[in-house]
Amino acid sequence: MESVQDRLVEFSLEAHDLYLNKTVPHLEGPPEPLQFYRDWISPNKPCVIRNAFSHWPALSRWTPKYLREKIGSKVISVAVTPNGYADAVAGDRFVMPEERQMSFSSVLDIIEGTVQKTGVFYVQKQCSNLLQELPELVDDLEPHVPWMSTALGKSPDAVNFWLGEANAVTSMHKDPYENLYCVISGEKHFILLPPTDRPFVPYGLYQSAVYQEQDGGSLDPSGPSGPGPGALPAVPVSPASLLHSESWRDAVPSISVVPPRPAVPRLHRSEFLV
Repeated sequence: MESVQDRLVEFSLEAHDLYLNKTVPHLEGPPEPLQFYRDWISPNKPCVIRNAFSHWPALSRWTPKYLREKIGSKVISVAVTPNGYADAVAGDRFVMPEERQMSFSSVLDIIEGTVQKTGVFYVQKQCSNLLQELPELVDDLEPHVPWMSTALGKSPDAVNFWLGEANAVTSMHKDPYENLYCVISGEKHFILLPPTDRPFVPYGLYQSAVYQEQDGGSLDPSGPSGPGPGALPAVPVSPASLLHSESWRDAVPSISVVPPRPAVPRLHRSEFLV
């Protein structure tokens, strides 16, 4: 086993030395599809693309006032957690958010701070919630990005709309598909690890649970705890711990000689992350 770990360490080091960037590069415009596939998609390398959707009306239209007028009465799915971590390990369980049905205006009231509620509210439902729940907003953008669809040879499987505050955090995970993120307002921080560092990510098996609002207003996990059938693989550490080598060494004491070296891009308004 020690020999296997040594080879994995060497593999990660060589990948970082040979082709992985220490920072996420920026492109100053939409790429040609073939070049984009060759330079970024095929080698599994991220990049930030600027000036690629400046023609979208959403950049100027999507203010709280506009959204209230356009879709304020629409009832949407909202994830609610006590600390902003949805689909995350808490104690000995993998806890999913409580899902509430609320009007869009009610969510804006909470995020803007005009209404006080316990918990962190995050519009994060996937499965193409933009097209399914908020079709009124489709005319404000492109439901598929032409150069990306051409590069992949297909239209997107899902087009999602996310809205949250600074405390809303996406837990550490891996996706089996390509992602294209765009920021209309505000900014989003990402912590990215290359596939070659996957052996250093600690996974455990956890029973699934769901946050539920209690009579006193608190949000507590409801569901089985401890080992048992139906346990799910999940990462028990916060993504932020990757930025602090000592925290990561504590989490993975057996492979602490080469802590992962994550890329940490900040995605600002009018930028894509691929």
